[in-house]
Amino acid sequence: MRSDKIFGALDRVQNRYKLCQLTAQATRKFHRPNTRVQETMNEVLERFSNTGSLEKARATQEIPVSVQRHAA
Repeated sequence: MRSDKIFGALDRVQNRYKLCQLTAQATRKFHRPNTRVQETMNEVLERFSNTGSLEKARATQEIPVSVQRHAA
C-alpha cells in the first residue's frame, strides 16, 4: 500500500512537507507517457524509502536537489 511506502520514505526525510514537495517534483521528472501517474508516484516513494540517505540520492541525481517555487 502507498501508506507503507510513505512511512518508509519518512524514515529518510523527516519533514512531511519536504517529502511531499520532493515526491511531486520527482514524479513530474520521472513520469513516462502512457503510464499511470500513481505508478510513477509509487516508484518515487520506493526510491525514497530504499535510498540509504537523501544526500546519497542527490549525489546520484535520482532525486531533485531543490524545490523551485514560482510566483502565481
